[in-house]
Amino acid sequence: MPIPSAVLSLVLGMALVLSGLWIGQNVDILPAAASLNAPIYDQLFRVLFSIGSILFIGIFGLLVFSLIRFRRREGDTGDGVAVEGNLQLEIFWTAIPAVVVLFVGIYSYDIYDRMGGMVPLSDPHSMHGAMMTSQGSDSDVSAVIQASVLGTPPEPSERIWGGIGSGQVSAVSTLPVEVTALQFAFLFHYPQGDITSGELHVQKGQPVELRMEARDVIHAFWVPEFRLKQDIIPGQPTLLSFTPIKAGSYPIICAELCGPYHGGMRSTVVVHEPDEFATWFEKNNTATVAIAPSASTTG
Repeated sequence: MPIPSAVLSLVLGMALVLSGLWIGQNVDILPAAASLNAPIYDQLFRVLFSIGSILFIGIFGLLVFSLIRFRRREGDTGDGVAVEGNLQLEIFWTAIPAVVVLFVGIYSYDIYDRMGGMVPLSDPHSMHGAMMTSQGSDSDVSAVIQASVLGTPPEPSERIWGGIGSGQVSAVSTLPVEVTALQFAFLFHYPQGDITSGELHVQKGQPVELRMEARDVIHAFWVPEFRLKQDIIPGQPTLLSFTPIKAGSYPIICAELCGPYHGGMRSTVVVHEPDEFATWFEKNNTATVAIAPSASTTG
């Protein structure tokens, strides 16, 4: 007894959806998640990867099936069957993509808002508000970092990245860094220690506030492991905040075509353990180095 086409279509559709969901949740093609906001972004990527896998398997499978099932037989020189429209099929292939696109749009907006993307990029009042919330307890910080490491998203009201006004609770003081982008390099200046470096050095678990400006053309600050990419526009200072959660060295890439040597405009962000960062900071603090000899002389 042949299987009814409706039942067969339902079974194949369920198998297709389950296969796509499995691929999206178990095939990891992203780099290491090294910042507090990375798990939030990864949620969206897994959803999009699942949808893309379902579409790819379904379309490719249907194409292969059609090539085999409806191929021209030897000796067959006639025309194919004339088919004029199928209302149910047209409703199906219009309604399903519409629902998927609407869902992706709403979900993407929610993720973007939770990461602070809707906050103005250079609003100092928003940043001040975020810094005023930095009086939380150590347990609050541990809870937020632990939730991100374990893949459990914070509540939607807790913005993880925003550049400005991320709103994350932190008991650790924010590290300000002035970033200058120019053809074809990034320069990092630490006002607290009068340090200038070609690499960005930060401390694991400490919020970082980048105050970025471009000297010539549009550049972009992109760290794949942090899931951060922010354009740096001449004449428009940009603030970007993040919290690194995994020690190591990660590439900084300019992701905007900025000239003939754009491909070579790279740097590195080094995430230190707290003790290592304190050692690096003291070693490179020119203010401390300048004061030390005078202090010994007066002694």
